[in-house]
Amino acid sequence: AVDNGPEVVYHDLINSDETLSLVISKLDNEVDLDDLGGADAVGERLFGEKTKDNPIQLIDASEREVENRKFYDLEYFVDLKEKSRHEYATVVVDRGFLYTLAASTSEQRWSKMQDIYKRVISSFTFFI
Repeated sequence: AVDNGPEVVYHDLINSDETLSLVISKLDNEVDLDDLGGADAVGERLFGEKTKDNPIQLIDASEREVENRKFYDLEYFVDLKEKSRHEYATVVVDRGFLYTLAASTSEQRWSKMQDIYKRVISSFTFFI
């Protein structure tokens, strides 16, 4: 657990900058993911619009449905001065909460990890 951050963060034992995190955010109103906008709009809303001052760039946004729940899968690049990162995430709304599961690694390792991360993220669902 991380104070004022994700509910859970896992770090790889060998490559500690490779992480898997889960953020659970309470929503003010009972809404569906559609109410927040399409996948692109939600991706830009969560990570900011593309500007020269924003180090986060949304690369791809797609939608999938699992057992009548809509998920938005988001891929983005984070241009940090010390080390650039690549992340794949999914967001879903359930019972008044927004869940964000994200897998992240350095840009150098992305080509090796992207297929694994996409499988992990796309496997996220609810058994309720």
